Amino acid sequence: MKALLLIDIQNDFIPGGTLAVPYGDEVIPVVNALQPHFELVVATQDWHPENHKSFAANHPGKEVFETINLNGLSQVLWPIHCVQGTSGAEFSKDLAINKIEAIFRKGTDSEIDSYSGFYDNGHLKSTALAAYLEGKNVTEVYVAGLAADYCVYYTAKDAVEEGFTTYIIEDAVRAINDGAFTKAKEGIINKGGRIIKSSALL
Repeated sequence: MKALLLIDIQNDFIPGGTLAVPYGDEVIPVVNALQPHFELVVATQDWHPENHKSFAANHPGKEVFETINLNGLSQVLWPIHCVQGTSGAEFSKDLAINKIEAIFRKGTDSEIDSYSGFYDNGHLKSTALAAYLEGKNVTEVYVAGLAADYCVYYTAKDAVEEGFTTYIIEDAVRAINDGAFTKAKEGIINKGGRIIKSSALL
C-alpha cells in the first residue's frame, strides 16, 4: 500500500506565519488534489513548547538563523513558531483534512529539535510513524509539504532508511532555500529515493 505524508502544512510555515516558507501556500491545492488518490493519508505537525531551545528568543544574545551547538547537535535558531495550542501551530484552514487518518506531532521535547516525521534530530526517540505505517502494510511513501529542505527532506531520508520506497513530490513541496533543496534532492536520490511530479499520480 502507498501512503501520502503531509509534512507541517501549518499556519506558521505559510505566508503570514512567523517562519513562512516562500510560496508555501502553493502546496495546498496540489496536496488536496492528491489525497483522493491514496488509501492512506497521514500528517505531521510541529508542536513545540514555548521554552523550546530551537527558538532564538530562548538564547539571549543570539540572532535568528544563527547556528549553535545544542546538546551535541548543530542547531539553527528559528523564530518562535508552531507553539503548542496556538493558531500558528494549526493546519492551514485551506488544507483538506477529512482523509487524514493520523497526526504525528514532533518537536515536543524542549531540549532537541525534530525535523523528521519519524525521529528527533538525534534519533533518540521515535514518533512511532514507521511502526504505524508498517502496521498498515505501507510499502511506498510519498512526501509533500513544508519545508522541502528541512522537514520534508529529513522525513524522506528517514523513510528510505526505514525501508520504504520513498518519493518526494517535487511540485507539492516548497523550500526555505532552493539551493539547499537541490542538494537535498541529490541526497535522497543517492540513498535510493525518487523525485516525481504530482502529474504522475493524478
